[in-house]
Amino acid sequence: MALKVNHIKKDPLHRKIEIINWVILALLVLISMISMPIAFALGVLLGGLVSIVNFYWIYRSLQGVFSHSAGTAKFLVMSRYYMRLAVIAVVLFFIVTNDYVDVRGVFLGLSVVIVNLVLTTLVTLLKKNCLEEVK
Repeated sequence: MALKVNHIKKDPLHRKIEIINWVILALLVLISMISMPIAFALGVLLGGLVSIVNFYWIYRSLQGVFSHSAGTAKFLVMSRYYMRLAVIAVVLFFIVTNDYVDVRGVFLGLSVVIVNLVLTTLVTLLKKNCLEEVK
């Protein structure tokens, strides 16, 4: 019996956010490599990768939840949430306790998705306000 997966095309805004996540991470790593020690740049890279992987993981979890009935959705959301939290906690523990990375760089890398979401929200609101003023 084959598992039927309902593929839904991603929203253009979601796709844009995914691309900009990678652009912000690349810029932060490049700037860090030029101006900071390599341990800081490695921390930015690893923190950014954890942040972006978490973003994709949340998307996949929610996509799977919405394909199930409402009765099992709450259990699936909570179980996947705790599983994701545990995995990320273990990964961050090993990254932070490692002497090869700077913890400040990890924190900066972890902020990639948040910075992107804030900037995207501000740009979208500014575009909306500018369009309303033109009308």
